[in-house]
Amino acid sequence: MASISNLSTPATPLKSSPLLPKPPTVSVSIGFPSKLALSSSRLSLRSNAPLAASLLVKCSQVGGNGTPVKQTTLHDLYHKQGQSPWYDNLCRPVTDLLPLIESGVRGVTSNPAIFQKAISTSNAYNDQFKELVQGGKDIESAYWELVVKDIQDACRLFESIYDETDGGDGYVSVEVSPQLADDTKGTVDAAKWLHKVVDRPNVYIKIPATAACVPSIKDVIALGISVNVTLIFSLSRYEAVIDAYLDGLEASGLDDLSRVTSVASFFVSRVDTLVDKMLEKIGTPEALDLRGKAANAQAALAFQLYQKKFSGPRWEALVKKGAKKQRLLWASTSVKNPAYPDTLYVAPLVGPDTVSTMPDQALQAFIDHGVVGRTIDANVSEAEGIYSALEKLGIDWSFVGNQLELEGVDSFKKAFVSLLDSLQEKANSLKLVSL
Repeated sequence: MASISNLSTPATPLKSSPLLPKPPTVSVSIGFPSKLALSSSRLSLRSNAPLAASLLVKCSQVGGNGTPVKQTTLHDLYHKQGQSPWYDNLCRPVTDLLPLIESGVRGVTSNPAIFQKAISTSNAYNDQFKELVQGGKDIESAYWELVVKDIQDACRLFESIYDETDGGDGYVSVEVSPQLADDTKGTVDAAKWLHKVVDRPNVYIKIPATAACVPSIKDVIALGISVNVTLIFSLSRYEAVIDAYLDGLEASGLDDLSRVTSVASFFVSRVDTLVDKMLEKIGTPEALDLRGKAANAQAALAFQLYQKKFSGPRWEALVKKGAKKQRLLWASTSVKNPAYPDTLYVAPLVGPDTVSTMPDQALQAFIDHGVVGRTIDANVSEAEGIYSALEKLGIDWSFVGNQLELEGVDSFKKAFVSLLDSLQEKANSLKLVSL
């Protein structure tokens, strides 16, 4: 099976997908009795008990009965607090993103698990996949062509935001193969390949923050390629990621650094999932009282680290060359424990120059009843107290970070292998049909 680290630009290069047809007029109206229901492939309305006025997203054809776009909490999040709301999902048709863009979404993140779900559960990829297989493509090469088309098409939808913000927002993220999580050079080669074949100014190449890939981040940034660093679970690894970004900018030799940007994806809810189990094992009243507090406390301290690292003489020297801060991106924002508030990993982490990428559940909840206000540094002393209290109870933050990193990489690897297996079965079926 081909590895993306060994893929060069094909003899017949990946063709840019044709320009998307002019999208239908998108309108947003406000209604009372229904609640926004978002799915991975379609926006629909689900009737529920009466709610306070909530956003209803409705696509209508040109000349339809839509009303002008209304301001949502997502617009307020960006315009009032400087936090960019992104959507953590991608599938075909990418035009399903249009209502979300109208409602305030400013970027998209994807990962191997997202594509595994999108490709294996949809027929929207069949025609292109059949053409690729019958044209002699191996399974992994065909997979990457499917992914690249989705990323290119999504980049087009967000390009106006990218332009309006002078490259500050409007990004679409695509991750290198999870099989390369322990391969420094392979990750660099894969990032270069993806950057070349996607060929869009607003694409982020996602690289995991594993020990082996932190040096890759520096090298890729030094090449002038913008990066979304993913799977960050600890403060120590986050600091290493920031240093890799700064080292890369300094090593680039570029006089203008304004087009080399990055986000650092700091994972949140998974931290509570693991730490809560450890606290329940300890079982004391003090331990049980700290459940659901570890993730946001650590995130608040990450923001303090962000402010510290992106200040001072070293940073100011880079700013003179046009450098932009590597924004903190809150990832894993969906609530895993149903006992917790459904905006637990969004509302307490609102702050300037940050990103919150939300899957369906968290996005729906925040649009419906999210409260916009600067919260990320509202009570830093409390966050420090929680972090220290957990340490005193025996919670080893280094262990937590390493364990979650292993689980995250393993999860993406399994999704990647599962998808390739599904595509192989589909290819076998197509070949039988074609005989």
